[in-house]
Amino acid sequence: MRFVVPHEPLPLGRGQEGKPPVLVMTSAFSGYIQARMLPTRTTFDLLGGMWSLLQEAGAVPKQLVWDNESGIGQGRLTEPAAAFAGVLGCEIRQLPPRDPESKGIVERMNRYFRQGFMPGRTFAAPLDFNDQLADWLPRANARYSRTRHGRPVELFVRDRDAMRPLTPVAPEFAFRSSVRLPRDYYVRVFSNDYSVDPGAIGRIVNVEADLEKVTVSADGRLLASHERRWARHQIFTDPAHVDKAASLRRIHRSVKAGRSTVVEERDLSIYDELFGVAIPDDARELSGAGR
Repeated sequence: MRFVVPHEPLPLGRGQEGKPPVLVMTSAFSGYIQARMLPTRTTFDLLGGMWSLLQEAGAVPKQLVWDNESGIGQGRLTEPAAAFAGVLGCEIRQLPPRDPESKGIVERMNRYFRQGFMPGRTFAAPLDFNDQLADWLPRANARYSRTRHGRPVELFVRDRDAMRPLTPVAPEFAFRSSVRLPRDYYVRVFSNDYSVDPGAIGRIVNVEADLEKVTVSADGRLLASHERRWARHQIFTDPAHVDKAASLRRIHRSVKAGRSTVVEERDLSIYDELFGVAIPDDARELSGAGR
């Protein structure tokens, strides 16, 4: 597994452009290619990318071979990557640096990917890139390979037969954190700020982000759901959260304005009754009149 990048920057939204990484997975025997553009090269996006490609393949190989990628680990797997491999029951093998023989298959496929898919194309957004990629890959995998004496899509049946089935329980691949929702009712995920239901201000909320969505919840209740954005250092607001915040402010102001400053006076005769002191009615009337 390795990355390639587009020849030209593509729009990311909010006036930004960039070259997001494209994760390419190639099966060693069949030469079957799978690929997907990812928002970042961070650990959880890499795990999410791997899981999405494995789901498309419908099976898990005995070994996933990676170049020396920091999000997966350098010399030693990161804890999330090790846990991911453990749930799948496969090995994530990291190639040593300066080892071109081990990387030959991946390098050839990446070169084919750059020459066969990217030239002459324009992309309106990362999602458009992935849509065009999904349309091209079946044609690429249907080509006849002289070295393999067959078509990758046909040879991949034998690859899949040698793999393990997908695990019934999905591995952990999403970014998760717990934070106390601040007064501005936004949470930060991958450099962007996303709005949350302001009714949860001051409470601990659970944030989860995968390749497609950012969600926030507390006590099993969904507080926010946003599309994962590719632009960086931006603020994304749900209009419903703005309306809720305005409503809460109006309620707070009305309660504050309606607070009474009248101090209640206690009837002191209760102490006379408590201690059994008998006071004539006329004296009690005079006492009340002299207050």
